[in-house]
Amino acid sequence: MLSVNAISFSYLKQPVVKKVSFSLTKGKNLALIGESGCGKSTLLKLIYGLYDLDEGQIYWNDIEVLGPKFNLIPGMTFMKYLAQDFDLMPFITVAENVGKHLSNFYPEEKKRRIAELLEIVEMTDYANVKAKFLSGGQMQRVALARVLALEPEVLLLDEPFSHIDNFRKNTLRRKLFGYLKQQKITCIVATHDSTDVLAFADEVAIIKDGKIIERGIPNYIYDNPKDKYIASLFGDVNEIEIKGEPKFVYPHELKVVLNSDLKVEIMNSYFRGSHYLIEAKFGNQILFFENDVLLENGEMVYLKKV
Repeated sequence: MLSVNAISFSYLKQPVVKKVSFSLTKGKNLALIGESGCGKSTLLKLIYGLYDLDEGQIYWNDIEVLGPKFNLIPGMTFMKYLAQDFDLMPFITVAENVGKHLSNFYPEEKKRRIAELLEIVEMTDYANVKAKFLSGGQMQRVALARVLALEPEVLLLDEPFSHIDNFRKNTLRRKLFGYLKQQKITCIVATHDSTDVLAFADEVAIIKDGKIIERGIPNYIYDNPKDKYIASLFGDVNEIEIKGEPKFVYPHELKVVLNSDLKVEIMNSYFRGSHYLIEAKFGNQILFFENDVLLENGEMVYLKKV
């Protein structure tokens, strides 16, 4: 189990992580989400042992995670951390980068392991290509394979799909998170992408100003956001007064009806493939809702929460 106990950290006396505590059992996937600069990446680096804590402790089972003051080479050997800069060696091949830390004592086993990892990240065809010739997205996929090579007990991922094309991202996510679950590798992902959270995370922690302000099962937090900040991390959201109380309503929860108290003027329609995202005006407020067909600008319609 990973235990993070009331940890705090400052950059140049500026608090960045403030009294953060949580625990995570073996094999679980925790997503960290929050606005840019909220402390997600710093928290990952603290868990890995790249920085010394101002206060608090971090443990993996009975082993305390310690920073540079205690370790000549920062970072814990049973963890792997994938930063947003991939740190590949440009003048060796993709296969050589992935197998860089694998033992040469059993060459056939090493070759098999490299092939397995390249298949997971869909880079098999690039095995003999030097890293310097890869695109940013390809480098990110190779870096993912490399951190898995020695199969860590804990994997820390900082925006792991940020450079990868959407058409490939979905398949890669399914393969990667499926592999981690199968191997019971504990994973913490810092992300801006709600798909990483809703589809794959066992738990989510919402971070704001260096603090965890909410933590729990993703679908519960999605369905019951405490405030607009939390709701907005999952996409567009409307704040509407319903029966005298403010409610946070996602666009898919509003539907066009024949009559209601919510009469809006259409301003714009954005085609999303399976539906249109409609931007509408309600008094001085802008609302978003989904509709199956295009609505003309200036048209008046009634909405109801479903």
